[in-house]
Amino acid sequence: MLPEGSNQAALPRSPGVLLVASAKLSADDRKLEGLKVLLNAEGTGGRLIQAPDGTLLITSTIPSGVGINGADWPQPQQLTSDMGKVLRINADGSIPRDNPFAGRADARPEIYALGIRDVQGIAIHPRTGVLWTSEHGPRGGDEINAIAKGRNYGFPVIGYGREYSGKPINGDKTAQEGMEQPVYFWTPDIAPAGIAFYTGKRFPQWQGDLFVAALAGKSLVSLVLNGDRVVGEQRLLTELNARIRGVAQGPDEALYVLTDGNGGKLLRLVPKP
Repeated sequence: MLPEGSNQAALPRSPGVLLVASAKLSADDRKLEGLKVLLNAEGTGGRLIQAPDGTLLITSTIPSGVGINGADWPQPQQLTSDMGKVLRINADGSIPRDNPFAGRADARPEIYALGIRDVQGIAIHPRTGVLWTSEHGPRGGDEINAIAKGRNYGFPVIGYGREYSGKPINGDKTAQEGMEQPVYFWTPDIAPAGIAFYTGKRFPQWQGDLFVAALAGKSLVSLVLNGDRVVGEQRLLTELNARIRGVAQGPDEALYVLTDGNGGKLLRLVPKP
């Protein structure tokens, strides 16, 4: 089922290049050697992370932004396209045997999950090993998702946002059987970017929280979790009035935060002495 008003026939099938490759750093640390392309996919905005089992999880998105209608890009629901998916390959580029669509003639074997719009941040849950993602909605409907094998995350059939023009997407439908709900979503937008789980001891009050960098929201968002459920939200660093692009826990258990723009900075957060 595709949303009403789809105009896919008038648009190119693959709007970007998405390659996954491996290489080794030379002995003098000045170049990459032995470059090998592991996956030649399609889409834009790829992110990559290694799962606890050693496989590689890669995100692929559709074009998004002002003037681009989600209904024109049904590929997230098509198993013959890598666009709008989470993909999974082995570190040597081969396809894991337990991929959910491996062996099907009507599906790309690297597809792990589908129905994705625009993933900006990825992190592995430290307790469960599950991939979590932050996803830009269109106008509203920014999401946090916990990605399970073979599941469909709904875009553009369901969602909590509208086109940037204000036009409803598929009649503002927010649920359908066989499609997953987000762990959490924001309307209006915060434009979530990088995400990171905090597991350190410097900030015991934040242990287990998911930190989300917010661009439009101009803050560092702390989501308090109870299992896989969000039970609280706190917005930090709002006094900076800065778009925040990334967040990570360092080996020193401090939080490192990257602000966006020409005056962008790398900030290190530690408890007050």
